[in-house]
Amino acid sequence: MRFFLMIFAWFVVGWLCLFVNRGECMIPKTLLKDIDSVNKVGPYIGVVVPNAFEMNPLLQSSSFIANQTRPYLDIFGRRFRIGILENQRVIIVMTGLSMLNAGVTTQLLLSLFNVKGVLHFGIAGNANTEFEIGDVVIPEFWAHTGLWSWQRYGQGPESELPLESNGDYTRDVGYLKFSDYNNDTTIDNLLNNVWYQPEEVFPINTTPETRQHVFWVPVDKRYFTLAKKLEGMELEECINATTCLPKSPKVARVERGVSANMFIDNGAYRTFLSSKFNVTPIDMESAAVALICYQQKTPFIAIRALSDLAGGGSSISNEASNFAPLAAQNAVATLIKFVQLLQSS
Repeated sequence: MRFFLMIFAWFVVGWLCLFVNRGECMIPKTLLKDIDSVNKVGPYIGVVVPNAFEMNPLLQSSSFIANQTRPYLDIFGRRFRIGILENQRVIIVMTGLSMLNAGVTTQLLLSLFNVKGVLHFGIAGNANTEFEIGDVVIPEFWAHTGLWSWQRYGQGPESELPLESNGDYTRDVGYLKFSDYNNDTTIDNLLNNVWYQPEEVFPINTTPETRQHVFWVPVDKRYFTLAKKLEGMELEECINATTCLPKSPKVARVERGVSANMFIDNGAYRTFLSSKFNVTPIDMESAAVALICYQQKTPFIAIRALSDLAGGGSSISNEASNFAPLAAQNAVATLIKFVQLLQSS
């Protein structure tokens, strides 16, 4: 049904473009024809990746074969790479840094192409002391932890938030109290509290403009069950001949991951996120991809390799500058193995 709706939508857009100046049509007719040609041989698995250094190992892998006729389509500043990965038709797209870029790119992917599922991968900070740099984790739930209601000084947990009675904001998720992190915790902090908020979502199978709220977004149940078979696979453990991880990295399914438009390199906030939300990976994109797929009712899973300790390690420098390439390689290896499992399942 979704495929026929997509074809109908493109027919309507194309028909309208016949009656307007070509420069006024948001998507040129030639591009519409190219998109239609790509979709005719779908459906595809969408592979969404934040940055070039994470994407390049996948493109350079012998497992990926670019389409010889049409290796990519450039649309609105994004390059949608078309090809075969382990006998699965895929469209690979780089989002760029941040929640906004990840959300916009994922929506474009799902709106323009015949996509049956989305796989997201990349590197992440680690908030879980049970895991080490180089490990690959696959959360069952994702949340955006950058949407706050910032409470004025003098008010506390018992105080109603502005617009809370309208259903705009809530105290259900929990809050961060800044004075808990003063050097002297007996003194108040003018920054007071920030309350974490769920996202407003508008799923495609509901009445338009009827908002719902969600904080923890689940990944696809079938994908998550299949990911258990990744546990035990071998991963890269050395940067070069002289620098290796202290022990062999592993792949594991975990309960939760979080994302926000912040690069976390602060031990205190890392500890807070771990104790408050029981999270493992911390990144800047996965929750955005999850939220779009949740609203579009598209199967989704995220694979994140741990590149640093999010401020919980050495006080000298962040570990990502050394271990990001290794983590990216492990994320790609895990993604490829997951696609193999999809093909055989």
